Amino acid sequence: MSSTGTGGNTDAPPVLEVRGVSAGYDGLTVLRDVSLAVRPGELVALVGPNGAGKSTLLKVVSGVLRPSSGQVLIDGQDMTRMAPFRRRRAGVCHIPEGRAVYKGLTVQENLQMQAPRGQHRQLMADAMDAFPKLADRRKQIAGTMSGGEQQMLAMSNALVSGNRVILVDEPSLGLAPIIVESIFEFLENDLAANHNVAMIIVDQFVHRLLEIADLAHVMRRGRLSWSGSAAELSDGNVFEKYADDPTSAEGPETDGVAAG
Repeated sequence: MSSTGTGGNTDAPPVLEVRGVSAGYDGLTVLRDVSLAVRPGELVALVGPNGAGKSTLLKVVSGVLRPSSGQVLIDGQDMTRMAPFRRRRAGVCHIPEGRAVYKGLTVQENLQMQAPRGQHRQLMADAMDAFPKLADRRKQIAGTMSGGEQQMLAMSNALVSGNRVILVDEPSLGLAPIIVESIFEFLENDLAANHNVAMIIVDQFVHRLLEIADLAHVMRRGRLSWSGSAAELSDGNVFEKYADDPTSAEGPETDGVAAG
């Protein structure tokens, strides 16, 4: 198996930089001194066991969780203390686990809510081109659609013009295999083709994710225990990379629901 990632611009400065970030919940440290950089056009796979801190890192980048130390920079600007809505305006798109849609609104209304002023028609067209099923459901209340259709709607947020960083957490969770494949095709063909965007994806289907990724980071107990090309990671036994590492944090795993 080999990675087919589109490849980023290695000469360009990073779109996203995470510098020495530590963070947690209620006094419990989940992330410990995490640093990484993602350049325009790069798709990064963030993998690791449940409770390793993957979802927590995405929350720190999007501003949902404030770190106890370290910095988050977008296009060189320090965003560490900025609220989530300000980061969204700066181009940070976070699609969290769990069907992030307005369930009481129609598909069309959801897309209008996601789009910046003046962009809703373009987003509507792009979303329905990427996911033709949404065209048939445009007047349907989102909460009455299947889980797969709701996830397609949630993923459409990544198509908003002006996105600079796209964070996607477990997009395939709980979906039928045919829908899972459509989600991965969307990530590879519709998003990774945008060479201005930096992407970090977390997903349970690690081998499939590595096929479309350029780079990979393995997270273990709140630290990055391995980093390199997705092709290198996919050519070996992925789960061997999850084993204890001298650079891993000491102590027990945190709860998988809270920490991710």
